[in-house]
Amino acid sequence: MDVFEAVDSRIACRAFLDKPVDLNIVKDLIVKAQRAASGGNLQSWNVYALTGKPLAEFKAIVKKRIANEDPRHAKSEYPIYPDPMWGAYKERREEHGIQLYGSLGIARDDAEGRLGQYKKNFEFFDAPVALFITIDRRLGPGQWADLGGYIHALAFLARGYGLDTCPQEAWARLYDTVGNFLKIPENEMVFCAVAIGYGDRKHKANDFRSPRAELSEFCKFYGFD
Repeated sequence: MDVFEAVDSRIACRAFLDKPVDLNIVKDLIVKAQRAASGGNLQSWNVYALTGKPLAEFKAIVKKRIANEDPRHAKSEYPIYPDPMWGAYKERREEHGIQLYGSLGIARDDAEGRLGQYKKNFEFFDAPVALFITIDRRLGPGQWADLGGYIHALAFLARGYGLDTCPQEAWARLYDTVGNFLKIPENEMVFCAVAIGYGDRKHKANDFRSPRAELSEFCKFYGFD
């Protein structure tokens, strides 16, 4: 798979097959993604990888915590979205929700169904591998941007192995549970998780393409006559 196909075929995968991922592949992805751009070569990312029994134990702890809790209302490590949302950003987010829940047959007024689907984040959508990505709290916006570059490099490289990924900022809402289980140092902030596995591309949750803005909406050209 070439780089163009890897980028174009990447999705936020929300349903995975029951198929393990070889440890050597996981290590290769984590290491090779380090070639992502990094201002001053600070390399602002830290990675915690889980699979097998530890992953199952962690998911059991999380399941117990959110059994009677709406994790959407839990305090987050950082503001995941601006509040209030506005303009095109608000429209795009709402349209994405319509696509996702519509593909699963979950009505807009089905609060229970929507919460149930959201909670699947905390099962990693049944992916066999989960990575937690953290960043030192003392780092700034430039290093946050580099962190995003690392995550995207990881996602594109995964496609080269026929794998799918789902970056999950939702885990920032359960940062305390994550931190306690993994014994994450106080100076590290839980930015997100990344679910990794072989995606079930036939599942309805993966059976749509989220649209992207037209070129004229976000780009201006100068001197390209």
